[in-house]
Amino acid sequence: DTMADIPVLGIAGEKIGIVNKQLALAHTYGNGKEVSCRNTAEAVSGLLYNVNVDHYVSVTMDSVPIFNDLVGGVEVTVLDDFAGIDDKLIKGETVTLAGEQALTYIRSRKGLDDATNATRMVRQRQYLDALYKKTVECKNSDENFVINAALNMADYMVSDCTVEQLSTLAQTIIDYEFTGIRTIEGDNVVGAKHMEFFPDIESLKKNVVELFYIPKN
Repeated sequence: DTMADIPVLGIAGEKIGIVNKQLALAHTYGNGKEVSCRNTAEAVSGLLYNVNVDHYVSVTMDSVPIFNDLVGGVEVTVLDDFAGIDDKLIKGETVTLAGEQALTYIRSRKGLDDATNATRMVRQRQYLDALYKKTVECKNSDENFVINAALNMADYMVSDCTVEQLSTLAQTIIDYEFTGIRTIEGDNVVGAKHMEFFPDIESLKKNVVELFYIPKN
């Protein structure tokens, strides 16, 4: 929902203008694959004060159950009441998400007490945190895990990386010390048709500086 300047593309994929809309809409311009990914990367770069985006990796939501089960399921404590959507997801109980249930947990909005995207993203951050830990465990116990995962995900993935680059990237990410998912402070506003999130400028600048720049001694 973050409001950002998004390139508008013509039929041939050329830039014909700029609009200020929700960041997620950047991917809707283009062919749904490489062109859309490049457009999203440009929009994200612009939001982050033109920090260069070296590569992109995009996966469809259909890949969630696939990767979820590759790591043996993901354990979460259910944050919302899913009654009528999935009665096995009971608020406050700890469950191991399997198959389509994982997608239901991170994707659902309609039918929940709080149907905002902000609440859904809290569940998504919770899920990604747990998924990351399970992925590290799988990689440490199986040296072929990354390659096998990439093969299983190939039909759901669009990237400008080669297989070798993806393997190196995955290894690099797994070797990092994970300190949690960062969020930008700001305000959620009900727009003319949809929710709009306006990032706090100082919070945005602080995160960009801390993540992408090394202070001089």
